[in-house]
Amino acid sequence: MADAYDAIVLGAGAAGLMCAAVAGQRGRRVLVVDHADRAGKKILISGGGRCNFTNIGTAPDRFVSANPHFARSALARYTPADFLALVERHGIAWHEKTLGQLFCDGSARQIVDMLLDEAAAGSVETALGHPITAVDHADAQYRVRFGARTISAPSLVVATGGPSIPKMGATGFAYDLARRFGLKVVEPRPALVPLTLGGDELLFRSLSGVAAEVVARAGKAAFREAALFTHHGLSGPAILQASTYWRHGEPIAIDFLPDRGEGWLKALKRETPRATVARTLSAALPDRLAAALGERLAIEGTLADLTDAGLVAAEQRLANWRFNPNGTQGYAKAEVTAGGISTAELSSKTMEARRAPGLYAIGEAVDVTGWLGGYNFQWAWASGWVAGQNV
Repeated sequence: MADAYDAIVLGAGAAGLMCAAVAGQRGRRVLVVDHADRAGKKILISGGGRCNFTNIGTAPDRFVSANPHFARSALARYTPADFLALVERHGIAWHEKTLGQLFCDGSARQIVDMLLDEAAAGSVETALGHPITAVDHADAQYRVRFGARTISAPSLVVATGGPSIPKMGATGFAYDLARRFGLKVVEPRPALVPLTLGGDELLFRSLSGVAAEVVARAGKAAFREAALFTHHGLSGPAILQASTYWRHGEPIAIDFLPDRGEGWLKALKRETPRATVARTLSAALPDRLAAALGERLAIEGTLADLTDAGLVAAEQRLANWRFNPNGTQGYAKAEVTAGGISTAELSSKTMEARRAPGLYAIGEAVDVTGWLGGYNFQWAWASGWVAGQNV
């Protein structure tokens, strides 16, 4: 005989714990099951251990999905201000860093403890360290088996995330389960991930460890933050942001001098004609980067030695330097997974599957991916809250 619950939540991460706490405090009997031996493992390593738990600039246009409007409803109903109120109610000190990012002053453990306390307030039960061996559906009940137990509930919430950071135990379980119940899955791919370079561009390996503030573009998306050269290729916040929009075979364009307007080299030629291009670049960029770019521009001599047309060409290349990544560093280095359970299968109002009543999908398992900087946590809180209101 299966133990009966009102809702079973698969996954004790950000979205799953939020959903369970909200549902439990509505009087639902809830069980959270996770194969990991601790709740919130990804939360604990986020933000350098301080958890970038939301972003005050959250808006639907900062999320990538096959349906860019899907996230709008949940994000409007559970906002960064709502989560911040919860954080403050638990006495957690926080601070704002750049670009609207909010972090704990102390440790990410405070966020996990807060979620567990909220779950406990709703008498939520947890079963951690238990791989799920079977899930089926009959007679309007979902049955889940793990270890020696079989449990059942009319509502089943898939909150097991995506395959990013497999060393933390991440898998594609959510996609397998969704397909089993007839739901489509948008092809998953690593996102917020460093890009790799090959061929002639391996010459930039000599710059490993050098960073500069740039504008990085992939398709129509552009991000102004730091880019970092690595032994493998390109990383840093600007590149991680652009990676979510990047597709194999496409270039990444970098503006190395985003504060310089059109004609700046010609103006410098008039002001300091004896300056070299290398010295001019060194005034605005790290020396090693300036030297490498100067070498690849293949411009020698002083500014006075160069034609205006040559200077314009150099300006244009520095403002739109094309790199052709041959791939990414994969799920092992990806902060999140793009793609996932298709939003076309889900109600944006409830997160319930249209074709499988009582089945819900939330958080990273769904084809909604936020920018770097707390957006993915806000999606986890919002989608979890919405599902918790409806299971």
